Amino acid sequence: MDSAAKDKIQPRLLPGSSCPRPEWPEQERAEQLARGAALKWASGIFYRPEQLTRLGQYRSREVQRNYSLEARIKGLSQTSQTLEPMRECVVQHKQLQILTQLLPRLQAVPAAVAHTQTLIDAQRFLEAYVNLRELEQLQEETWTPLGGLELPIFQELGLLAEALGQAVEAAAGAAGRLAREDPTLLVAAIRVAEVETERTILGQAPRDWRQRCLRALQEGLEQLHFASPVLPEPGALSGWLEALQVALPAELATAEALVAPCCPPSYHVVRLWAHTLHSGLRRSLQQLLSGPELGAADTFALLHWALHVYMGKEMMGNLELGPEADVSQLEPLLTSENIEQLEAAFVAQVQVSVAQWLKKALDGEVAEWSREQEPTTDPSGFYHSPMPAIVLQILAENIQVTSLISDSLHRRVHDMAVSELGAFLRSFSDSLIRFSRDHLRGEAVAPHYVPYLLAAFNHQSALRSSVSVLLPDGETSGVLAPVEAALDDVERRICRLVLEVLQAELQPLFAALPSRRWLLSSELLDSVYEQTLHFCKDFWRVRKPAVQLLLTETERTVVLHYLRALMQGRLVCRGADERSQAAERLQHDAAQLKELFLGLGLEESAHCAPVLLALRELLNLHDPTLLGLEVAGLRQQFPDVSEDHVSALLDLRGDVSREHRQAALSSLQAGPPPSPSTGRRALFSLVPTPTPSLSSCLPSGPCS
Repeated sequence: MDSAAKDKIQPRLLPGSSCPRPEWPEQERAEQLARGAALKWASGIFYRPEQLTRLGQYRSREVQRNYSLEARIKGLSQTSQTLEPMRECVVQHKQLQILTQLLPRLQAVPAAVAHTQTLIDAQRFLEAYVNLRELEQLQEETWTPLGGLELPIFQELGLLAEALGQAVEAAAGAAGRLAREDPTLLVAAIRVAEVETERTILGQAPRDWRQRCLRALQEGLEQLHFASPVLPEPGALSGWLEALQVALPAELATAEALVAPCCPPSYHVVRLWAHTLHSGLRRSLQQLLSGPELGAADTFALLHWALHVYMGKEMMGNLELGPEADVSQLEPLLTSENIEQLEAAFVAQVQVSVAQWLKKALDGEVAEWSREQEPTTDPSGFYHSPMPAIVLQILAENIQVTSLISDSLHRRVHDMAVSELGAFLRSFSDSLIRFSRDHLRGEAVAPHYVPYLLAAFNHQSALRSSVSVLLPDGETSGVLAPVEAALDDVERRICRLVLEVLQAELQPLFAALPSRRWLLSSELLDSVYEQTLHFCKDFWRVRKPAVQLLLTETERTVVLHYLRALMQGRLVCRGADERSQAAERLQHDAAQLKELFLGLGLEESAHCAPVLLALRELLNLHDPTLLGLEVAGLRQQFPDVSEDHVSALLDLRGDVSREHRQAALSSLQAGPPPSPSTGRRALFSLVPTPTPSLSSCLPSGPCS
């Protein structure tokens, strides 16, 4: 062996600094014998009183002996100090003797270290671990004799052990793959970790390779499925979740069937797998939610997957998974704050989308109103448009699909849908107003103005009849009250626009009523009859009950025009004959209007024309003193008749004195109050006297 090798193996021993002095058991034995002899001598003296007289001599002799012994001990101490270098040489000699005995094994250490590293690189963990143990055992054998000194050749053992630990850790991190491809390697890695965890190494902290393996198992799973680059891009979340729906159950099945048999039971592999996958997924979702806002489709997919699919039978709730997975202890994937945030964002996004779709549907409908062709009809001949079905389908589908998520989201989307439908109806009404304004001003004349207004009636009827599809299960219809009110407003708006056209056509015809010509001929009312009949020719294309409303308001409008004309004072009867003629004309006109509207389909109970028969009785009365009774009867039938109306009718008679007029007007106030059961709608209150105007003839009932 050359000098360099000897220097590498042999530690440097400093004089007096290495080993403690050897103990002298003979000294302790001598002290014990001396104490025994002294006690024996003392006991002999005290048992023989005659010896006490010689005690002084004994004391002097012992003192001299002690001086002599102390002098000898002092000389031995000086001699011992001169022998200290020799003792250190003896210690060094013993150390060199041990090193000489271990020299063949120590010379093989560098090669053994290199070979062990080769075994580690080749993933031959058991052999590498055996070699490492032998090297560390040799290190321990040199530790005590050398007084805790470490030979330089053992400095690489720490790095070698860490290399083996890292290799074992890497194998544990790939446990799923190794369990399928090379379970022997996985078993070897776990065995090495378990044995090393239980071993105590002299002068070193324990190596807890078991915990390193468990951490590696968790980190490997998370890296495999939830590494940052794997997070989905916007719009791709549904596909990512579908892939997890396949991958996670497969991973759990692998853990139960392949990984668990390779590990000790204390690892609880299936539970570790389930909780690690869950934690990784939960962390990834939190990271996802902290980024850019998800689209509506991604939000819906995430809510449905997290709340229903993930813990369902296809995934973590699989009955085949067994109780070892302990999935009942898993935290929810999404916190309540997450769910609230996602639901609010989803509703806001869907609301924007719904508003856009409804606007598109409305724009398409409005564009139809100016066509050269009449409105489309269904097989029964009623005006028809797909718009109501489109509107309700858009709203109903969004409500229905959210029932798959949660009751809270279902309620939110329902409220949003009702709100958007109300906004749509208001927009529809505004569009009708613009359509009418442009048509009447001549800015954009519609070839089929009234037919498209009538078609709009059917749109509202279709919406009203089907709006119940928006009603959540178990809810009362009261939640749709705002929509019902909006539909009523739109119907009144349509009715008013239709009647404005009719009034414009009837205005010239009623200008000559009443007159002498009216008394003598039915020509004036015949013209009204024909004009109204022609105007209402397409009413049959309006579905019930809207057509009844339309006919009711049309008949009421004609009667109001009639009453308005009577109140203008254009005619004063010049005698009983003319009063009789006027009464007969009122009776004839009432019958003609009744015939007209019965023919159009208006129910008789809704007619307003019988008011003309009541006025006939007032004109046909021969005794003016009885006018008070007639006026009181008129008020019973029509509570809104006023003194001005009665006065105008008395003017039409032409034979009422001041006294009779005053008596008749007084009876209007003195008579019994009107019966509340009459149920008649306002008529006279809508007839101004004496200065009429076009707008004052518009009814204030359902169409006002």
